[in-house]
Amino acid sequence: MSEPIKQIVILGGGTAGWMAAAALAKALANSGAGICVVESDEIGTIGVGEASVPGLQAFNAFLGLDEREFMRSCQATFKLGIEFVDWGALGRRYMHSFTGYGLAAGSRQFHRLFQRFALARESLGKTISFDDYNLGALAGRSRRFLLPTAGASSRTGNLNFAFHFDAALYARHLRQYAERRGVRREEGKVVAVQQHAESGFIEALTLADGRRVAGEFFIDCSGFKGLLIEGALRSGYEEWSRWLPCDRAIAVQSGNTESPLPFTRSTAQSAGWIWRIPLQHRVGNGYVYSSADLDDDSAEKQLRLHVQNGALSEPRRIRFVTGKRRRIWDRNCLALGLAAGFLEPLESTGIHLIQSSLLRLISLFPDRRFEPAEIDTFNRQTDEEICDVRDFIIAHYKLTSRQDSEFWRRCGAMEVPERVSQILQLFAATGRLTTRPEQLFTTQSWLAILYGQGSLPRGFDPLLAPMPDADLEREMAAVHQHLQHAVSAMPDHAEFVSRYCAAVAPPNP
Repeated sequence: MSEPIKQIVILGGGTAGWMAAAALAKALANSGAGICVVESDEIGTIGVGEASVPGLQAFNAFLGLDEREFMRSCQATFKLGIEFVDWGALGRRYMHSFTGYGLAAGSRQFHRLFQRFALARESLGKTISFDDYNLGALAGRSRRFLLPTAGASSRTGNLNFAFHFDAALYARHLRQYAERRGVRREEGKVVAVQQHAESGFIEALTLADGRRVAGEFFIDCSGFKGLLIEGALRSGYEEWSRWLPCDRAIAVQSGNTESPLPFTRSTAQSAGWIWRIPLQHRVGNGYVYSSADLDDDSAEKQLRLHVQNGALSEPRRIRFVTGKRRRIWDRNCLALGLAAGFLEPLESTGIHLIQSSLLRLISLFPDRRFEPAEIDTFNRQTDEEICDVRDFIIAHYKLTSRQDSEFWRRCGAMEVPERVSQILQLFAATGRLTTRPEQLFTTQSWLAILYGQGSLPRGFDPLLAPMPDADLEREMAAVHQHLQHAVSAMPDHAEFVSRYCAAVAPPNP
């Protein structure tokens, strides 16, 4: 017989904690379960970045958030994708766009036509860009944006987008949402964790002033330390530094020197990469790097050279170990955000992994029996998702042809997980890819980085219907022209943001 959970305790606020509080307050509105967030003002939050993937639209819609209000409150801009600079080779740049390639209508898989066209051009000593046939990449390059509309060209389709936003303001926005729905916040620092003597289940948290916060289900959002999942339950950690060599980051905020761009930029450096994320009121900057190749002071100096208009804050230095908890849900405790694991923010997946774990939790929400089958299903599905994201990030490093530093020489030569190797080998043969529909990064994302970093298959699908070279040339030119025409009719991104969701004033520091 079901034994409903009556009290949920979330340890830690920040983005992860308040996303959890908001989502559970919505999902469990009629369950009678109480939700308490234990958060200490003494403990700062690292945050998981200031950019998302398109799935955040669905999470916000699940909560019923108004998009304009969310964007105003969080100083948000639109994000069409990520521009990668100097990753495949020095001087090469490309866009990982969220929008599909080619035209929306038609029965052909456009990338197969592109493969044939690119191979034909290569035989003549010419190169072409996959970005020239992508609505999002062309719009980003032109700094234009338009929300999806029912009246959009059936051939061109609509832009797919995500957001740049202030993660701290998003947490504040969600806290207000959650507290209006009955979530209680307890201020205090945890000094002890009480566990059942036999089962090891967590029973209560003891705060510095002696207060005791009891619960039946605990969500650990305590950051890298994993105070519950690791400190109390000793879940263990699976490290991935042999594939993902960066282990340090420095982050700093700067003022806007230009109108906000509708994309994130990642610029490869000699020992890692620098991010640039444009918000309405400022720019987020950071350097993710390998401490084996660059010391912290030198990394900070390099980052400052890339920060325009001066820093608005002191640089924050962050140490991390890429990987995940061996059991992200252990007994009556589920880890979320940095407590669950860490993947560098190259593809802005931190918030997405919080969101997907929460939606998965809701679909498998337990009662007080904490059935092992539900926990095992959650862990298996979560592990698969994180490993899919990990493999996509690994591919960015492996696909480089740079030989200008020891860091990049190691990356290009490293042994990669078998599943990454299989993807790369299959593509190299005939341009085929075998991604699964449920993966976050599907075929179009893999194609973006493969072509963008200079990978070209040796041949093309032999079952593809032949097309004379002249016809193929006309077809590709027509696609590019049609997309360019659609982009030229779009408004400027910064002007669109100003009309649609301009924030009243920058937030108080």
